[in-house]
Amino acid sequence: MKNLIKIILILFLIFLGFFFAYPKLQLYLASQKSTINKEAVVFFVLDSTDLESLADALIEKNIIDDKKLFLAVGEYKEMSRSNIALGKYKLTSELSYSNLLNGFKKNRLGNGNGELEVKVTFNNCSGPNQLEKICQKVANQIQADSSELASYILNPETCKNYGFSKEEFPAMFLSNTYNFFYDTDPMQFTKRMANEFKSFWSDDRLDKLKEIGLKKPSEAYTLASIVYSEQSRISDEWPMISGLYLNRLNQRIKLQSDPTFKFCWGSKLDGVQRLLYKHRDIVCDYNTYKYYGLPPGPICIVGKPLLEAVLNPAKVDYLFMCARADYSGRHNFTKSGRQHVNNANEFQRWLTNEQRK
Repeated sequence: MKNLIKIILILFLIFLGFFFAYPKLQLYLASQKSTINKEAVVFFVLDSTDLESLADALIEKNIIDDKKLFLAVGEYKEMSRSNIALGKYKLTSELSYSNLLNGFKKNRLGNGNGELEVKVTFNNCSGPNQLEKICQKVANQIQADSSELASYILNPETCKNYGFSKEEFPAMFLSNTYNFFYDTDPMQFTKRMANEFKSFWSDDRLDKLKEIGLKKPSEAYTLASIVYSEQSRISDEWPMISGLYLNRLNQRIKLQSDPTFKFCWGSKLDGVQRLLYKHRDIVCDYNTYKYYGLPPGPICIVGKPLLEAVLNPAKVDYLFMCARADYSGRHNFTKSGRQHVNNANEFQRWLTNEQRK
């Protein structure tokens, strides 16, 4: 009788242990179930979503095939709309449900643990609508569309909050390639650009700014934009052009840079090779043939190398530059007004002959 009681007690304990352990065993087995995609798949979570909607989307993309098990694991991990992170994900093949869900889970920085960063590049943005062009390029690489970006960046309150005038604001955007999370919004993008701007303008660079006679970073950026507009192909000329224009500023000579009055015309002079006096005569604050000093703001978006060229100009006595009469893309530099006229006449003759061919 005692043996029977022992057997019954042992069986009861086994049953009890199985009763409590089985759900955990089942959950463990469910967590180890793998995704069914045979190759890595790029997957987007674009809108706030709950666990069930996430499961449906993964089934639709042929990434998982067992919604019940997926939900069981997700519920155990307390996954919900509040902690499923938006973004871009790369889901490898045979990824366990546990690791799959861990990747979607929001971390302390607000990003998914497995969320991908994307490369965001903006360059070749010039003219009065240079900020709009940045918005268009950036919108091709993150979730926010160009109208959302433009609505925020072009809002007068935005540039005011960052301490810039409307004309100076483009100077906060350093052309480069950056890593962003796909779900970056306009405010986050702009804040990152502000941080990049602040990081670049170290105390050493601010000291150099004073040494060359400029008052604030936006002035250096504006000058760099003129340098680049004059010479976009050959970077070894940038320090010389910077030195030339700084000489003119220091000697109270108008900069007389063709790209500045061309800026005033917007896109109307695109493709025009021979710029005429009637083009140069436009009344516009950016026209350095009419006004002394730098324009109110940049005429194009530039990056750090151009700013370095302005902060470290070549020690030259040049006051004039003119494109060489060839296809080299280089310039002739001189401090002599007479020599500059000769260089300009030579270039015009060459251009006329080339147009006749």
